[in-house]
Amino acid sequence: MQDRQRYSTGSVWEQAIGFSRSIRVGNLVFTAGTVAADENGIIQGETCFEQCCYIIDKLALALTSVGSDLSHVIRVVCYLVDLNDADDFTKAHNKYFAAVKPATTCIEVSKLFGTGTKVEMEFTAIAPE
Repeated sequence: MQDRQRYSTGSVWEQAIGFSRSIRVGNLVFTAGTVAADENGIIQGETCFEQCCYIIDKLALALTSVGSDLSHVIRVVCYLVDLNDADDFTKAHNKYFAAVKPATTCIEVSKLFGTGTKVEMEFTAIAPE
């Protein structure tokens, strides 16, 4: 089994549930599903766009910590509580990934973890060797 390189933001949920924000195995990097919660579990951002930006910035740090970055994202999965927020998601996605153009999926779900959560995202990336 290959060595795993893990990163945790230290959030209350990571500790309580027992997961890593990102994990690297070989040159593949996977991030956990992430909502716009700060280290105390408080949701940041009123709009879906604001929450998306918060999440992408948070996951950018998780990628960097294991040797990758947003320019190496190859897949984005987005979960929205309300598909009417898809315009906010696509605006945020384009802001960060216009040049990268990762494979992207956006799914409507009935509920997400955390009061006030509008969106959850996860990434798959490569880490340059």
